[in-house]
Amino acid sequence: MNAPATHLPVVVIGAGPTGLAAAAHLVGRGIAPLVLEAGPAAGAAVREWSHVRLFSPWGEVVDPAAEKLLAPAGWTRPDPAAHPSGGDWAEFYLQPLADVLGDRVRLGVRVTGVSRAGRDRVVDAGRETQPLVVHVAHADGREERVFARAVVDASGTWGTPSPAGGSGLPALGEKAAADRIVYRVPDLADPAVRARYAGRRTAVVGSGASAFTALAGLAGLARSDDGAGTKAVWILRRGLSGSTFGGGEADRLPARGALGLAAKAAVDDGCADAVTGFRTEAIERTADGRLVLAGEDGRRLDPVDEAIVLTGFRPDLSFLSEVRLHLDERLQAPAALAPLIDPNRHSCGTVRPHGHRELSHPERGVYLVGAKSYGRAPTFLAMTGYEQVRSVAAAVAGDTEAADRVELALPETGVCGGPGLFDAPGAQRAESGCCAAPAPRLLRPGSPAAAAATAPEAPAGGCCGS
Repeated sequence: MNAPATHLPVVVIGAGPTGLAAAAHLVGRGIAPLVLEAGPAAGAAVREWSHVRLFSPWGEVVDPAAEKLLAPAGWTRPDPAAHPSGGDWAEFYLQPLADVLGDRVRLGVRVTGVSRAGRDRVVDAGRETQPLVVHVAHADGREERVFARAVVDASGTWGTPSPAGGSGLPALGEKAAADRIVYRVPDLADPAVRARYAGRRTAVVGSGASAFTALAGLAGLARSDDGAGTKAVWILRRGLSGSTFGGGEADRLPARGALGLAAKAAVDDGCADAVTGFRTEAIERTADGRLVLAGEDGRRLDPVDEAIVLTGFRPDLSFLSEVRLHLDERLQAPAALAPLIDPNRHSCGTVRPHGHRELSHPERGVYLVGAKSYGRAPTFLAMTGYEQVRSVAAAVAGDTEAADRVELALPETGVCGGPGLFDAPGAQRAESGCCAAPAPRLLRPGSPAAAAATAPEAPAGGCCGS
């Protein structure tokens, strides 16, 4: 295959928010996109958490190029200050955008491989003159090859949640306990799901926004008429401090701050106990089928009926094995981007503006964007992905000046210690004394230790201030 690359489409993998925005930017530059989505509808992954409300308002989750494409179809942006649920986002924005893009979006097709046409990753000769080739599997078993001038991988990380095991691998017995473990925030408005957790003891493993959401939901269930006896056990790998619950009132995304405060209220009100400094080594079954979490330090927690594991996500790189990627060895993010988002270093600050240069790889024309570009790093925002694809589309079009003119300022979190990866006892940032992780302990609501641990901290060294 030696067709001129400019005559070929740009293949976009994934019809989620970032993938569809990429298509909109490409259309705006007169470049033909082809969006390949494995799910049955646009925003398939978003629809799986349709019950969860975004902490970003409508004004920050609609891409400008997409809005421009939608306007002639009579689309009107919802109230910019309102906060959509995942279902709202999919129904009122992603689906209309996919409809406008029309046959540029293909559903029910899964990308199984990306390579250079006629060249595996070892071969140098003639590599730069060959187009990229994307292998696609259809739901009916058919296979197809699509040639592309560039590939923009916006497939996200939703399909590959991280396990409960503290080592990054599933804990011993975790797979065998799959009938009692979920890796998503449960929809407690669904009667069947609600019945699963009502009156039962549930472990929530994780320390990010998803864990906050689950804790707040279980606390709400515990306070309801049908939720008597509902109890959460919050498992954290780090210690509990004033920064654990996020930026609170200091967060420039108020809904994000409120989410952390709701999780704090769950602990303060006795709806949840917090177990700190706990790295899960094994999940054992009792004679009656309940779960016992065992830590690498030898501790064994009291049995729970269910477990909700919300320890983040990781990218699926399997179908990219034949292209030459330069990824950070820890985060699995593009190597040039990783230092800007590394949760082992970042706290309280904003992500420095970045675009096509930080997202490029040795394989020319291949870009990882959106949540997938962050690898294993959390705290990705939709507006980050929109700016990424604006820059990438400009680069593909050959407009280097526009591609390099990246402007991105993310809302301050007011959080010290990033998302909770400062979990080693005694670990702290060198420039500030506010990030130390307390020693492992079990905190029960009402105790002096719990009151002290959840009290707001004073700013230290500028790290925790707003």
